[in-house]
Amino acid sequence: MTKPLPATAIEENRVLSRAVAQVAASWKLTNEQLGAVIGISPATVSRLRSGTFQLDRSSKAFELSQYLVRLFRSLDALMGSDDNASISWLRSPNLDLDGRPIDLIRSIRGLGTVNNYVDDFRAQV
Repeated sequence: MTKPLPATAIEENRVLSRAVAQVAASWKLTNEQLGAVIGISPATVSRLRSGTFQLDRSSKAFELSQYLVRLFRSLDALMGSDDNASISWLRSPNLDLDGRPIDLIRSIRGLGTVNNYVDDFRAQV
């Protein structure tokens, strides 16, 4: 018999699920793109966006989603909350990263590398 989740866990699942859906909308990510980043199928992403699916804090997708939201917040701070500037940065080749950030974040290593790069850049500002 499984124990029911505490109210705080349910709230964490709901809040992060909603935040990830908002990141995807702000950055105009397709279901396939978001799914590749956080490790779920495009169909599950569709349910996440509609609110009929929530991330589970014990899952890998939850952990990856935390990194995605961290990247969003860091990039948003750098770009002055300009979503179009963030989208442009994500989709442009980056010589330091040796690729487009939008492509790199599709892997766990790439998501970590891009997060560290943005954090390092923020530290200089």
